[in-house]
Amino acid sequence: MKLVLYSGGDARANREIDNELFRMVGVSNPLMAYIPASSYLSEFEFQHFVDQYKRFRVKRFLHFPVDVPFDKILFKEVLKADIIHLGGGNTFHFLLWLRKTKMLEALKDYVFRGGILTGLSAGAIMMTPDISTAGMPSFDRDENHDNIKNLDAMALLEFDFFPHYRNSPRYDAEFRRFSRKTKRCLYVSPDGAGIIIDGEKRTFVGPTWLFHEGKKIAIN
Repeated sequence: MKLVLYSGGDARANREIDNELFRMVGVSNPLMAYIPASSYLSEFEFQHFVDQYKRFRVKRFLHFPVDVPFDKILFKEVLKADIIHLGGGNTFHFLLWLRKTKMLEALKDYVFRGGILTGLSAGAIMMTPDISTAGMPSFDRDENHDNIKNLDAMALLEFDFFPHYRNSPRYDAEFRRFSRKTKRCLYVSPDGAGIIIDGEKRTFVGPTWLFHEGKKIAIN
């Protein structure tokens, strides 16, 4: 299983994670597919995505929003990509449409067949057991405008992930409570940091902290 969880940030901030990503890619000029959290302004975001990875001599890209009608042939082509990237945005809206289009199961199958799945912010949360962390902290969270009740995500990982972390008592108080409630490990990373899963190997890039059963531990 090959997964890359980006917390957030621009191309410059994520250079180290990008370098690690391309060490996992076993082909030259890979095909990269971009799935945005929403089609709104996604062409603009896609152009930034292309600009970020052109620096690695990637020349083949696909843009595939799931909250608008799409061609089944393109759907199949996306699942043949060497790398599929899940964009950032409103995590609840993203989950709704990934589930409606049956993309959640298709992406899990893609990963188990050896594809590389990457995600930024909401896209990274989608790889965890559920998207509960999108509703945190109470003072700075994604709004559940779609009234999603079932928060189950892909469950490719056994831990939770929180992006855009700020090392402050306000954040920590909520994460301590959350980790006591779920009993799972919660990893939190600021922009420019993240986690790479390559088989049994887990690599933390940039500063990351672990919350578990109410305790906070510095990882990197």
